[in-house]
Order: sequence, then C-alpha cells, then structure tokens
Amino acid sequence: MTDFAFVGCYTAEMSGNCTGITTFRLEAGDLTEVATLPMTSPSWLTKHPALPILYATNETTSGEVTSARIDDSGELTVLDVAATGGAHPCHLAITPDARFLLCANYTGGSLAVFSLDAQGRISGRTALAQHEGRGPHENRQEAAHVHMAVPNADGTVVSAVDLGTDEIRSYVLADDGTLSPLAVSKLPPGTGPRQLVRRPGTDLAYVVGELNSTLVPVRETSPGAFGVVSVTASTLDTYDGWNLVAHLELDGDRLYLSNRGHDRVTEFTLDPAKAVVDRPCGAAPRHFALVNGICYVAAQLDDAITAFGIGTAETREPKRYATGTPTFILPVSLP
Repeated sequence: MTDFAFVGCYTAEMSGNCTGITTFRLEAGDLTEVATLPMTSPSWLTKHPALPILYATNETTSGEVTSARIDDSGELTVLDVAATGGAHPCHLAITPDARFLLCANYTGGSLAVFSLDAQGRISGRTALAQHEGRGPHENRQEAAHVHMAVPNADGTVVSAVDLGTDEIRSYVLADDGTLSPLAVSKLPPGTGPRQLVRRPGTDLAYVVGELNSTLVPVRETSPGAFGVVSVTASTLDTYDGWNLVAHLELDGDRLYLSNRGHDRVTEFTLDPAKAVVDRPCGAAPRHFALVNGICYVAAQLDDAITAFGIGTAETREPKRYATGTPTFILPVSLP
C-alpha cells in the first residue's frame, strides 16, 4: 500500500494563498509534498469508496464540484466539472452504494445530488433541494446555509445540516436520485449546526454547534428525525472569545472536535459526552484527520498542516508542514 494525504485549500478567490489540491506522501507518520493540481478553492475533498477518484468542492460564488483521477504517484488529473446549483459548496459525501454524490451549498442554502456512473464519473445532477428560513444570529443566520449532508447506513435517507436555520432536514433519496422531504428536526436557537456524525450501531449522533460553541448529542427517534439529548461546551478550558467550532471525528470510544478561535482539538468521552483534553493545534483548525494515533490538522491561518500524537502516540513531538491556507486533509491508501 502507498499512503498519501490530499490537502484542500482556499485560493485567491476566497482570500487564500494556495493554488489547488496538494498531494503529500504519508510515510512513517511524516508528510512529504509530491504534487499540486491547480484548482479554484478545493475546500472539501472525498474519495470514491472503491475507485482511485477524488472529488472536490470548488467553494466559489458560482459553485462547482470537480472529480479527478489519482495515479500511482499521487498526481491528479481532472475528469469532470459540474455546477452545484448554489454558491459556496462546502461539503461532499458519497452514498454507501457509490451511486450518488451529495453536495451542501453553504451560501446557496441548498442540497445537490449528482449521479455517479460505474467508473465514478459525474453523470449529471439529479436533485436540488432549496432550504428557506433564518435563525436568531443576525450576521450568520440571515438565511439558510446548508453545511453538511449525511446519508444513513443504507443510503435511503439523507440528512442535511442547516447552520442558518438551526435545523436538520432529512430527505428520502429515491433510486433515481431525487429527494422527497421526510423530517425536520429543530435544534436550540442560535446553535448554528455545522456537522452531524452518527455513532455506528446506535441511534445516537453528534452535532457540531458552530455559533454557540457546543457539542450536541442527538438521538434518531425515527429515520431522519433527531431529538436533542444534551448540550455541552465544545472545549474543556473556558474560552470567552468568538470560537467557531469546526470539525468532528468519532474514533472508537472517543470524539475529537476542533475549535477555531480557541485553536484547540478537544477530546471527548462518549458516555456521557464530556470534554477531557484540550490540545493546541495551530491557528484556525478548520479540519483534521486521525491516522494511526496521529492527528493531522489543517491550520488554515497558520498556512500549515500541524501533526501531534494522541492516545498511545501522544509522546510524538508536534510537527509542522508548510502549505497555503489549508482547509481539509484527506488520508488515502492506494494498493
């Protein structure tokens, strides 16, 4: 197996200073830059579950998604570019059967669905669900802002997290790629939900409250319908500034959550959800990935990927790898 890490970023159109997707070789826990594919603000990345194909949001006012083939050296070749139907797409997910690509349009306030063919190519947009509404936060919740779309285990239900309306809106995803409304779940006003992660084998999930700096455990009471279980602060240490919680990862019996402003990755136990460790990780940790006990952080305002050990690897010395305005890091293993 050859291990790579693909790093997305903001380019000049989003006030960034990067040029596109950067490929790093991941070896013995360290990163070595090997290639860059020029592209406009590829802010979120995801890989096809079975094929060497990468998908990227192009977070611009026009809104596009790009697919690219990964070769054995980690270099990328663009395959398809498709309009998302909304401004500033910020998240992608692939359904378990790899037939559909889901895209959250943040400023556009919509959820787009694309059909994927047997080769992983984007063959067309099959649905665009437009959200409406607002929340109590005057500057950030003036309209709907879809931030994530999550398919359930069999891919028949898609739940869209709306930061602007404090809602999780769920849809039935039909075999032809169309969407039908299923359920709307309200979260506490001003939460600003950014992400949702299900806990496998349970009816529990966890929501990131970006605007009020919280972690919100929720229970899926019926397919696509969620009820709040509790609300807890997103950091262990007190932080009085404007924090903007970002990314959430579930790893075994632990949750990890990044806090911008406070610039920490916070570790939580699950039962109950309780913060136990705050780790400094660089400025504006927009995204991170966990690989073999190492946390790799896209420290957006530090122009770097930072890396430090967790769990049994906690003795590892923190390291820094320079790269422009990183927004995402995606580890990939190729045969």
